Amino acid sequence: MTQTIPPAPATGGHTASTGGAPGTRTAAWRDRDQMVVSPAYSRYTNLVIADAEGAYVTDVDGRRYLDLGCGIAVTSLGHRHPAVSAAVHAQVDGYWHTSVVTQHVRQTEAAERVAAIAPAPLDTVFFANSGAEVVEGALKLARRATGRSGILVFQGGFHGRTMGALSCTTSKAHYREGYAPLLPEVYVTPYPSCFRDCSHGADQPCPIAEGRALEALFAHVVAPTQLAAMLVEPIQGEGGYLVPPAGFLSHLRRECHRHGILLIADEVQSGMGRTGRWFAVDHEGVVPDILITAKALGNGLPIGAIIARRELMGAWDPGSHGTTFGGNAVACAAAIAVIDTIEREGLLARATQIGEQCQAAARAWQAQGIGPADLRGRGAMVGLEFMDPEGRPATDRVGRIRAVCLEQGVIVLSCGLDDNVIRLIPPLTITEAELTTGLAVLGHALEATR
Repeated sequence: MTQTIPPAPATGGHTASTGGAPGTRTAAWRDRDQMVVSPAYSRYTNLVIADAEGAYVTDVDGRRYLDLGCGIAVTSLGHRHPAVSAAVHAQVDGYWHTSVVTQHVRQTEAAERVAAIAPAPLDTVFFANSGAEVVEGALKLARRATGRSGILVFQGGFHGRTMGALSCTTSKAHYREGYAPLLPEVYVTPYPSCFRDCSHGADQPCPIAEGRALEALFAHVVAPTQLAAMLVEPIQGEGGYLVPPAGFLSHLRRECHRHGILLIADEVQSGMGRTGRWFAVDHEGVVPDILITAKALGNGLPIGAIIARRELMGAWDPGSHGTTFGGNAVACAAAIAVIDTIEREGLLARATQIGEQCQAAARAWQAQGIGPADLRGRGAMVGLEFMDPEGRPATDRVGRIRAVCLEQGVIVLSCGLDDNVIRLIPPLTITEAELTTGLAVLGHALEATR
């Protein structure tokens, strides 16, 4: 196949190219990395990046790659978006950090902007540095506010790597291996994954979404009065980009209200306009008690947010929770610029358009017989699940698809319990030409691996 990615300008005095085996500079940098950086990092590619702009990253050998992974749904405005870059530079020229020694105006402004896009009546914000940190904080808030200790989570969920968040993560056993004992009183119930796990017909209701499994859990495992919170991803991310049937979140909302349980919506990956709404819960009009988001909030700057109504957040008195770097001025400036840019550039509507284009391409691939076996998503959060002819997860094929795409200059990521799902999460600022190019390369990879 003729390379379709346009060449980048030369970087660092060497010739630009795309695809191919690692260059000499890449190999040298990887050798240096292995000498001093922890092997805990599991990287999707062998790329060593020296520059990035818009929808592209450029490696140390000058090769440019179209990035359809956004640093795992983080750089939703693309790399180095001018508005975010300007806001960060302006803040760096002012002040960077005060911690809790003082208040600072940028944090207040950022909290106002975040509260304004959250579903009412969620109006009070606590800033941290990452998704895992806001999960930890939300669990602490729920336990303190309710006086209960139990936490209900869903099979396939991913909530982070710190101990409390890890205790709630069930997407891969490897994440938990070797870290026992984890947080006690965490209970797991199925998430509606109709393609893989349900036997009902396409026109029949999903029993999991209707609450049958939850009823059994309450009857046989844990009384609902022991639960402080239900922690749920409105769309499962690492679990496979699973969009639950309509009514599932509404059912959870009713059950939580009925039993005095706090509903925590983990929108670390699905939030900040990714699905065509500010948050995925907005599609069903469900208002959680606590909403948490991170990733795209800072477009690459480390910031996460816990959002709740003022009365609930009042369960924390001064000093009962805290952070040194959370809500620092530079990250808050980035978050303000992200929200303003999404509004100004109409990127909620653009997310919907991107999703429609991705799903239309995937349906065409299905018609051609090159997959995927299942197609799902909401807005610019699209999952393509691949199975082999015997109906088993096509993990190896997905690995080859990613490799072919990378060879052709396009970065795509995978996910799912068996790592057999291609997830499409391009920047919301991607141009029509760039998206068309990326999808063409992906289509070629599907054909090459059929």
